[in-house]
Amino acid sequence: MDSAELIQKVRKIEIKTRRLSNNLFAGQYHSAFKGRGMAFSEVRDYQFGDDVRDIDWNVTARFHRPYVKVFEEERELTVMLLVDVSGSLNFGTQHQMKKDMVTEIAATLAFSAIQNNDKIGVIFFSDRIEKYIPPKKGRKHILYIIREMLNFEPEDKGTDVKLAVEFLTNVMKRSCTTFVLSDFYTDLGGLKNPLMIANRKHDVIAIRVYDRRMVDLPDVGLMRVRDAETGKDMFIDTSSKKLRAAHHDNWVKNTNFLNDIFNKSNVDNISVATSDDYVKSLLMLFAKRA
Repeated sequence: MDSAELIQKVRKIEIKTRRLSNNLFAGQYHSAFKGRGMAFSEVRDYQFGDDVRDIDWNVTARFHRPYVKVFEEERELTVMLLVDVSGSLNFGTQHQMKKDMVTEIAATLAFSAIQNNDKIGVIFFSDRIEKYIPPKKGRKHILYIIREMLNFEPEDKGTDVKLAVEFLTNVMKRSCTTFVLSDFYTDLGGLKNPLMIANRKHDVIAIRVYDRRMVDLPDVGLMRVRDAETGKDMFIDTSSKKLRAAHHDNWVKNTNFLNDIFNKSNVDNISVATSDDYVKSLLMLFAKRA
């Protein structure tokens, strides 16, 4: 992608996702992702029913009447995006590729974060940690992140969500809100414990992006398919009811296994198809957490 085309794409995504974060998500994001502590704000006159433990004795002694300290929730958060850049994201049969939807969702979350004066950082991962962008504030930083998401070329094609979650736990010493954006096209066997450990320290939310053809194959006869992560080609006969049923059953089995991991790890999660309106899914997620 040349620089002019990249700038145009970045601008297009910025216009769309900033509008969404401004008009739809500002209040919902604030309610759903709260600060972790309380900070002193001001003092005011004591009122009946106030907790005596909040009395500011120095100010009370100075003015000869009782004053209490007022605390406000510390709103500033650090938000981390764990973005899957593996080969399987370069797939989509309806409307857009999974990679494109992941980029839009990540950008929308990023703009929502800076509206609340939060820091935002990114971990790009495949079956290795491809790139770590430390958290910072500001529009310039977000536009850099969007450019990277649009133009980043990973070294490897596989997927290892477990590795990305473990890297998050090691690199982020302070608590943060973390969104894992992936199709979770990976070996799920070892994911539960790292996810559980990460969610004890941080607030982890999983956003699974998938394509409808991963759920149900169309009946179109002989089809050549390629595994985007291994590069292997094979022919499958989609006219076979047995094959289509096995494909669907495998999807259901993996989905149930993944949902069980999320439930046992206490990780909030949503699944969004490339043909879905991800705005509705995010609003549902925010409302559930508010």
